[in-house]
Amino acid sequence: MSEYLYSSHKCYAPEGELPKELEGMFLRNGPNPQFKPIGLHHWLDGDGMLHCVEISNGKASYRNRYIRTDGFKVEQTQAKAIWPGLLNLPRFDTPYGLMMKNTANTSCVFHAGKLLALWEAGAPYEIGLPDLETVGVYTFNDKLVSTFTAHPKVDPVTGEMIVFGFAPIAPPYLEYSVVSKEGELKRTVSIDIPAPVMMHDFAITEHYSIFLDMPLTFKPMRIMQGQLPIKFEPQNPSRIGILPRNGDNRTIRWFKVSACMLYHVGNAWEEGDEIVLLATRTPDTYLFIPQEDKGEGGETEFEHFRLYRYRINLATGVVKEEALDDVATEFPRINDDFTGRKTRYMYASQQATYMRPRLLLDGLIKYDLKTGSSQVHEFGRGRFGGDSAFAPRPGATAEDDGWLLTMVWDAVAKQSELLVIDAQNFTSEPVARVLMPQRVPYGFHATWISSLAMAT
Repeated sequence: MSEYLYSSHKCYAPEGELPKELEGMFLRNGPNPQFKPIGLHHWLDGDGMLHCVEISNGKASYRNRYIRTDGFKVEQTQAKAIWPGLLNLPRFDTPYGLMMKNTANTSCVFHAGKLLALWEAGAPYEIGLPDLETVGVYTFNDKLVSTFTAHPKVDPVTGEMIVFGFAPIAPPYLEYSVVSKEGELKRTVSIDIPAPVMMHDFAITEHYSIFLDMPLTFKPMRIMQGQLPIKFEPQNPSRIGILPRNGDNRTIRWFKVSACMLYHVGNAWEEGDEIVLLATRTPDTYLFIPQEDKGEGGETEFEHFRLYRYRINLATGVVKEEALDDVATEFPRINDDFTGRKTRYMYASQQATYMRPRLLLDGLIKYDLKTGSSQVHEFGRGRFGGDSAFAPRPGATAEDDGWLLTMVWDAVAKQSELLVIDAQNFTSEPVARVLMPQRVPYGFHATWISSLAMAT
């Protein structure tokens, strides 16, 4: 059983002063195994647990909850793990009707008044607010026929939620859906891709959806030859697909790029005939599974992700690729009010490359895409964080007028804390630090939901 258990709603006095205008919830999803795993274990496995810091009137309160998926409840009843993780064969015998356990452990999205916990190989789970209790699997009135990405995009102008689902075993390997502002799944279309690949993230612009067909392939039967089921195959093309918002397989266009893996997207927008895409890129990937060294020194080769800009010209078909920084980063974020529109600022988590082969993050970087400059907010010695979320100041007119929130573990002081950083005074000390009552384990993606959004 995990050492990180249920925590009730408790209030804490922050160190520093929480801005009075900062009202809402910081949510962070991540894996926290309920029982000892079966077979090979990867840090992407583990039952989903939500960690929430609710901020109101200059005060903060914390709670966590397991996401009680169908598989979680069965294993809790049986007091043991039943389904293995992604480095193992699925349970083709489908115990309790499930080939794989949906852990709902990757991210969250708030749309049309519902909070959904996400895992890209299954359906979302609806989560009640503010108590974070699991309502149940959510299939949009049984209209959802595919898996559901962990990175849906909500258009801040139309209110639509744009999603895709990939299939790791049988075609169609990619399906694309549009959900209305009111939360109705309006349409789903299949998109042809040649093989099942890990397609973790994508992008939208005002008029297009952008897919990342990268050669990180799924072939479960490789396990029978003593190999891992997921493998980066650079001999296969790396492609970016551009699809009109309401298009289908007949209207998508594919553009080849140099061999790489793009896990996470920062943003995308349209400039004349060009689509501009910003994402973190690595020339190859192993999902941070230790590999033989290839001459870089040390015991294993380490995966470095760097922020790249792609310019895809729809008129000429030419694609330009450009590294924006040589510093290793991950989890690019923006002010989500600018999703799909041109942004000046982007934020990313700085990789602590000296901690190889683990993916640890020791600071945040703010990029000014107009000037080409950047600023770094260091967490400090022995302090490591994760994904961040931008909370705009109510009524703000400047894109960067708001706060960046992130959870940090201080390995020296043995203390977890939520940092609140003024985005316009990025290198200064956090305006507030909220100390957690227990250790918050490392996790995946963060979300900010303002009190205004929850109220309306």
